[in-house]
Parts: sequence; C-alpha cells; structure tokens
Amino acid sequence: MRDEMPIVAGIDFGTLSVRVSLFDSEKGKLGSATASYPLSRKKENPDHASQRHEDHMQAMVAAMRDALANANVAGREVLALAIATTGSTVVPVDEQLRPLDDYYLWCDHRGKKEAEEIANLARRENLPALPWSGGACSSEMALPKLLHWLRNNPAKRAQFATMIEHCDLALASLTGVKDISSLQRSVCAAGHKWMWNADLGGLPPEKFLSQLDPLLAGVRKQLGGCYATSDKIAGHLSPEWADNLGLRAGIPIPVGAIDAHWDAIGAGISVGDVVNVVGTSTCVMAIVKEAIPIPGVFGVVQGSVHPHYAGIEAGLSAVGDIFEAIARRADTSVSELSRGLETFRAGQTGLLRMTWDNGDRNVLSNPALGGVTFGWNLLHTAQDELFAAIEGTAFHTRIILERVAEHGVPIERVIHGGGIPQKNETLNQVYANVFNKPVLVPTQEITGLGSGIFAFLAGGVFKTVEEAQKSLCPPYRTVTPQPEAVAIYEKLFLLYRRLYFSMGTRGSDPVALGDFLPALTQIAAGR
Repeated sequence: MRDEMPIVAGIDFGTLSVRVSLFDSEKGKLGSATASYPLSRKKENPDHASQRHEDHMQAMVAAMRDALANANVAGREVLALAIATTGSTVVPVDEQLRPLDDYYLWCDHRGKKEAEEIANLARRENLPALPWSGGACSSEMALPKLLHWLRNNPAKRAQFATMIEHCDLALASLTGVKDISSLQRSVCAAGHKWMWNADLGGLPPEKFLSQLDPLLAGVRKQLGGCYATSDKIAGHLSPEWADNLGLRAGIPIPVGAIDAHWDAIGAGISVGDVVNVVGTSTCVMAIVKEAIPIPGVFGVVQGSVHPHYAGIEAGLSAVGDIFEAIARRADTSVSELSRGLETFRAGQTGLLRMTWDNGDRNVLSNPALGGVTFGWNLLHTAQDELFAAIEGTAFHTRIILERVAEHGVPIERVIHGGGIPQKNETLNQVYANVFNKPVLVPTQEITGLGSGIFAFLAGGVFKTVEEAQKSLCPPYRTVTPQPEAVAIYEKLFLLYRRLYFSMGTRGSDPVALGDFLPALTQIAAGR
C-alpha cells in the first residue's frame, strides 16, 4: 500500500508528443506516459509546420489516463497539475476561444517575410522592445505568425478575436475560461515570443503595430488578458475536464510556460548555470538577478524561467531534427548511425558542418540560412556527417555561450537537459570538449519535472522553487573535457566562428577563404 504523500501531475507538450508524469513530494517520479499527435508538414512549403488543438487535448487525456495506471495512482489523489508547451506555438481563436485554424508550431517559418518587416520597422522607429529581443525578430516569434495568418486568411478575419499561445489555451480549456478578459497569459511566452515587456507597457505600441500593417490596428487590445508569472494560479480544473482526465475538479493549475524553460528548473538551474536543453532543437537558458539586453539573444525577460529572476533564452533552430534528417537520407536510424561514433577522434572527418538546416535562431536570427557542410571527399559517409553535425551544433552553442558571457552572464556550470543527452554520450563528450568545460548530465530524465515543481508550488507543498529543486532534482554525472580533443576543437572553432559570421551575415565584407579547406584537411590528418 502506497504511503499518502502529496502527488501532482506535470504535463509537458513537446513537438510530437505530450508526456504526463506523476510526482510524489518525497519519492519523486512515480510513473509517466506519453501520447503522440500528428505534425502537418507540406513538401511544397518546408516552412509549414502545424498541429490541431483537438489532437493535443486528446493526447493529453490518453497520456494522463495511462500515467495514472502506470503509477498505480488514483486520480482523486492528484493535488495539482501544471502545463508547459512548445513556444511560440500559437493559434487564432474566436470570441469564445475556439480555434479558427491549426496551430502555427514553434518551428513554422511561414512568417519569415513578416519577421523581417517587423525587425526593419523596429530599427527605423527605435522600438524600445527590440533590444530585449536581441535586436531582431524571428519567424519563430508570435507577431510574425499573427500577421502572416491575418494576411493569408481574409475569409476568417471577421471571426478573429485573439491569438493565443498553446500553454495559455490549454489552461483556458482546462479551467473553463471562455473569454479574453479572463484569459491568463504566460509572461514566459509573452516576453520571449511577443516582444512583451512589463516595464515598457506590455506589447509594442498601437502606433507601431498599425504602421506595420493596418491589419494589426486594434490587435493590441485583442491581445488582452492577465499577463502573469508561473508562481500565480491560472485557475482550477473544471468538472468537465476533471471527468475527461480522471482527476478531481477544483485542483489548482498555475500559469503555464515554455517547455524548455521548465526543463531548466527541473535540471536544477541556479544563478551561474547555463542549462542546454537538447532535443529537436535546443534551448540555452540562464537566470540572472537583473535583466540586461543581449544582442542576438532571443529574449531577456523578468519573471521567465524562474519567477523571481530574469530568464535568458537562446538556442539552435534544429539539432535532433538535423540528426534525424541525416539518418533518413541514409535510410537508417540515428541510433544505428551512432554506433561506433564514440571511437571518432575530434575533427577526424575533415568536415565542418554549419547547422543552419532550419535557419539560425541565435545569434544571427536569420531564418533564410541553410545547412552547409564543408570538406567532402568521395569516401565520406553519412556517419561522418552525423559526427560533424554533432560537432557543428556544439560550435554553434559555444557561439551563444560566448555572447552571453561577453554581456556579464556568469557561466560556472553547463547542465545538459532534454532527451538526447540521456542516450547520446558522444554528444555530451563532444560538447564538453568544444566548451572546454565539464558538462553535467542529470542521472535521470527530467522532462516534465519542472512542470511537477510548479504544480507542487501551486498545491502549497513547497514554498519556493529552490526548496522543490532540493527535494526533487536528480544528481548529476560529470563529463569532463579531454585535453587532446580540446586543443583540436580550439583550431576548428576558429574556422567555424569565421564562417558563421561571414557567411551568415548579409552584406558582410568578403572574407578570404583560400586557406579554409586546406586547414580542415590538416586537422583531419592530425597535423
């Protein structure tokens, strides 16, 4: 018979599936379950990535039911739940918050043109919010997606009431909210994805939005609601959804967040840490006491990641996606292609991989870039490219780490979160060698743990994030840098950084590259 201790549900919506995990306040995770949902891609438009709200909610119900069964927990025992989702994953809705279309997934880049227009006007008008978004606007942010939808759906504009982040609509659904005025919006999502800044009055001014496009006139008011941090209660589980999920009605639900941000909490983040959540893409996060804008970094937002600090977010637009694409083209799997990679020597392939296959999120914020691999010869294999892609994503991450460090962010520890570090030791070792820093890997998977921590806070079990982390976060194992590999990667990184800024920046001065390929060959030969 199980001891009666507080139990909560942490719900984490990823790109392709939702995970529901049940946590005991002393024993940690009791059990979990996942359920998948389809992702709509279009061959004729590689920028398209969409999903249905109904599919998300149905998958959550299935995962919750299975998680309760797997953990042998009765639904009435669950004290609270919390939800994190991908972002910016947004959907237009009508006055009753019913979706008018499918979600624009975080990796939907149909708004590239709109993102460029927003950034250009913001620079001309010296928009105060722009520096807090790294001096750029990405198609992975929400305003470009909103403008793209308004321009391309004239027949539905009359029904349009607002655009909502996935985490906010999921909570509205569960708590029975039916109108914009009662909507709880996540500061975490709004600050990083909507150019929202509390000290600047919230969203960009009406004048700016109307000047950008008359279709945005009045939309600032339509994006109303209460903007709150995740230590606030968004509402309580409605009887309808309690019945669907097999839980008690009335349990508290805190304001939601972006999934990777809560993964950082589950990884045990504190001031001085960088948490690199490695999955389909990556999210590189830190927290600081005082917010400062950082050029090229997606967002610095007071109250994101941790409600009482400023959260910093950057990352790569594709990592696991690149590995999967390489394996798919070779008609195999990443796990099969990874066999033997642990024996590869740093730089041995002679390849240098620019991992821009889904554009550049940070620090160039340029979605128009594409993946490039330098140094091919006739004997190279898909396995060589996979190893070079691991190296390339590590180099790109180091670009980000150096940028945030240049602006006063302390980096005392690098912690690896996400699913890939749990099963790919080659990646952990390459990253440690490229960073020339130890990489800490949680000894247990942490997906969903951040959601569990905020559910415990909502239920009053723990008083602070730190108290919950101390009780629930797993210990780490340490992957230490290898001196010989570090020396090689210092040479390769100089080449990578040179290419990154010269190729990735529009209008950059021509750079002589005649020595570039010979340098790769020499490194591969161990010279």
